[in-house]
Amino acid sequence: MTVVSIYAVFGDSDEAERIARTAIEERLAACVNILGPIRSIYRWENALESANEVAAIFKTSEKRAGALMTRIAQLHSYDVPCVAELPVEKVLESYAAFVEANVD
Repeated sequence: MTVVSIYAVFGDSDEAERIARTAIEERLAACVNILGPIRSIYRWENALESANEVAAIFKTSEKRAGALMTRIAQLHSYDVPCVAELPVEKVLESYAAFVEANVD
């Protein structure tokens, strides 16, 4: 089994937690790490913007990654959310087994 991480950025910790819980309840992710506050600087509609946001890393299987990314985007408050798949080169077999046991 191939484990992948999905990195996503949210407007606040409540949104990150709500979407993380949904992903786990729907068995799209086995685990989600909600990281501390981050500061994002970006261009939006031709203006330089900055915002306080919250990042999260969702752990899932390669076969469920696409469905998870789609679901995060559906639940997300942003018009264009940052949702990116990060390949995992190596993982402990026991952790891979945990992920496999907790996603459909």
